[in-house]
Parts: sequence; structure tokens; C-alpha cells
Amino acid sequence: MITLDVFDDCDGVRHGFFTREGGVSGGLFSSLNCGYGSGDDPANVARNRAIAAGRLGLAEDRLVTCYQIHSPTVLTVTEPWRREDAPRADGMVTDRPDIALGVLAADCAPVLFADLKAEVIGAAHGGWRGALGGVMEATVAAMTALGAAPSRIRAGIGPCIAQQSYEVGPEFPGRFSETDSESGAFFVAAERPGHFRFDLPGYIAYRLARLGLGAIADAACDTVADPTRFFSYRRACLTGERDYGRALAAITLGR
Repeated sequence: MITLDVFDDCDGVRHGFFTREGGVSGGLFSSLNCGYGSGDDPANVARNRAIAAGRLGLAEDRLVTCYQIHSPTVLTVTEPWRREDAPRADGMVTDRPDIALGVLAADCAPVLFADLKAEVIGAAHGGWRGALGGVMEATVAAMTALGAAPSRIRAGIGPCIAQQSYEVGPEFPGRFSETDSESGAFFVAAERPGHFRFDLPGYIAYRLARLGLGAIADAACDTVADPTRFFSYRRACLTGERDYGRALAAITLGR
């Protein structure tokens, strides 16, 4: 489990960006696969989620995750839901203690948020589409509606695909510059003519900084380049593997 210094003095907030290590799954899903959307045995996934929730001091049924759809949709959580009832969204916020907001990822950026004074937390799933569409801004807005202040919010960007591993097509820079002319700074030319390498965590940090957050940290881990610690959709595609696990990032309030 990776933790970030940005949350170190947030007493009452527990968080973790879990690696693929320390679970019960085998094969392609070895070992802490927390994604029911994979082809892993659901019993193994349930056990892995219980292990992760336990590291945060909670029972597995206090961990909530969404059916992620790469959207800017953000929900306010007041009580846990059953897995079968998981809503379609990519961000969550809460001011309730002992609920863990979880994000699943295998190259996308999991982003965790906390305003300790307001006792409000958030979690967002940051793929390129959701980040471009405004999921980070929507998460901060939902936290603000619960009493948080952007200047007090701390954000941590977890392990995700790094720029050196993220080749994108020729259409990408234009798609981003239509929204913000400054976004071109997050693309560099790739070796393949007409292609680019995209800095996803840098772009997310840029979007968060524009909101005036109190602090932003980046785990600076490349999920594609480290098969020992991280699951990766892109690496699975490059190596021809038929499936891949999903890592969990989660944050909880404890009073």
C-alpha cells in the first residue's frame, strides 16, 4: 500500500493506493485484484477487497466503488451500497465516517481528496476522458457543497500510466486544446510519426491547481513499467494477455 505525505497530518483520515501485492488471486490477477469487472473468481475479489478494507480499519461492506464509465459524474455517498447496486459514476464524496470511497484503476489515475477541517473526503477515477470532461472539478464542487473549501482540500494522484508509456494518436492534442489552449504542454512527440506521448498525471495536477487546492501530490509511479507492483491495461494489450487486474485506491474518515 502506497501512502502520500500530503495526507500525513490529516488526523482522522486514512488512505491507501494499493499495489497488486498481498492478495489471494492467482495468474493474471495475482494477487490483490479488487475489480469485479475482471475475469477473476468473484470470491477472490471479495477476499481481496476485505483485505484492503481491513488495512484501512474497516469491514469490506464499508468499502464503496462505482461502476466506472469515464464520466464527470460524481455522487454524494451517505451509506454503503451493495455491489449489485453500484451506480454508474467516476467520483464520490462523503462527510460520513467509516465509509471508504474506492476507485479502481489499471493505468487511469486514482485521485483522493480530503478537507480535514470540514471532515469531507472524495475520490475520483481519472482517465483521459473523465479528466478532460471535468471529473476533478465536479468532485471538488461536490465536496464544496458539503462544506469543504478548495483552499483546504488536499489531493493525491496515485499510480497511473506515465507519459513515457502513454502513446496516443494524432487526434488527441487537438481534442484537448479545444477545451484549453494550455493543454498542449502535456503532449510531446512520440517516436511514431504523427503520434504523441501524453502526461496524464501532469494534466490532472494542472486541472486541480486551477481550482486553488491547498496541496497536490503525485505518487509518480508508472503502472505500465512496473509489472511487479501494478496492474496495467496497456501492458496487457502490448503483451497479448487476455485480461488484467484492477488496483484499489481508497480513503476514509474515522472519528
